[in-house]
Amino acid sequence: MDHFALNQGVLHAEDVPLPRIAQEVGTPVYVYSRATLTRHARVFAEALDGVPDKLVAFAVKANPNLAVLKVLASEGYGADVVSGGELMRALAAGIPAEKVVFSGVGKTRAELELGLEKGIGQFNIESREEGRELAELATALGKQAPATLRINPDVDAKTHEKISTGKAENKFGIPLVHAREAYAELAALEGLNLRGVAVHIGSQLLDLEPLETAFGKVGQLIADLRATGHTISHVDLGGGLGVPYKSGEVPPSPAEYGAMVARVTRDWGVHLTFEPGRVIAGNAGVLMTRVVRVKRGGNGPPFVIVDAAMNDLARPALYGAWHDFEAVEPTGERMTANIVGPICETGDTFARDRECDALQSGDLAIFRTAGAYGATMASSYNSRGFVAEVMVSGSDYAIVANRIPAMDIMSAEPIPEWLD
Repeated sequence: MDHFALNQGVLHAEDVPLPRIAQEVGTPVYVYSRATLTRHARVFAEALDGVPDKLVAFAVKANPNLAVLKVLASEGYGADVVSGGELMRALAAGIPAEKVVFSGVGKTRAELELGLEKGIGQFNIESREEGRELAELATALGKQAPATLRINPDVDAKTHEKISTGKAENKFGIPLVHAREAYAELAALEGLNLRGVAVHIGSQLLDLEPLETAFGKVGQLIADLRATGHTISHVDLGGGLGVPYKSGEVPPSPAEYGAMVARVTRDWGVHLTFEPGRVIAGNAGVLMTRVVRVKRGGNGPPFVIVDAAMNDLARPALYGAWHDFEAVEPTGERMTANIVGPICETGDTFARDRECDALQSGDLAIFRTAGAYGATMASSYNSRGFVAEVMVSGSDYAIVANRIPAMDIMSAEPIPEWLD
């Protein structure tokens, strides 16, 4: 459920009519619903009531907007971060350092030092080399780095190949076959408090079976490690639960996921960490756009050219991803069209042969389920500015990320004197 619905024929975000935002902020613009974020955060947390000892850490990469993080911090969420920048955003939003988990395969030395200095709750180590470097840095600072070892269980998540992270050919984690040896080596290092394992097999998962398979392998690894004398007190089960991008899709619910986790992990006796992202923020946001013109020609459907582009919402160009596309003020008439942006790339296509609300020049429309992996993946390609972001709360709204015009971006590019 989300809080974007028609009210007297006009699409609203909670109690705010979207045309008002378009008029006052301009388009394209991301619009987030605070009520939806809050509801999704609570539904996910409640689904894990059967897990007694846990931390739910929002995957900041899904939506790093400070206002979004502030809402989730108020719900008691921690943060799963994959860069020093995300770490600083989490702290700035009021998420306690002890609730921050630092994931990612390429943490730099400076980022490891930053995590240690800020006193974060956990490092998810991706390689022996990273573990050794973290131990060295922690020792130099007179600290013990709390850590888990991320393992790669070689499980096909049955998702898009570019967001699959748990197969043998993916870059993430220690192969399961080497996990026991690597754990023993790193657990012996001074400066490293290696206290468990982590796993994350991919994003936008629409089937619980791969997750349960991966968790079963983790359970066996825990038993094996304990049998050799290691104390395992923490396990990070990652995230990846999918959301319905297309009307009619029915992914596993948080309740179904929570029941599976409680069943599989009931005898582990560990503190569990979860890293939801898309399932919290995805349906809490839309990208609103205005039709530039409708271009007719050829034997195929017309092109509905909108002012949003692949630099604003990259998922369709990157993954061939589907986003439902709807008029803000639908007339009841329908059309079949190709939905495209203005960028000079054929890849700047949101949909082909899509049945949608009938639209004409000047009309407003939205791409749904754009609250995750939307604005965070934006670029300034074709010298376009960065899109604005708005958050709605009841009958109020506020700009939570300013539009950055192309001229402002250009002003950050000094020309050397020797080119004058």
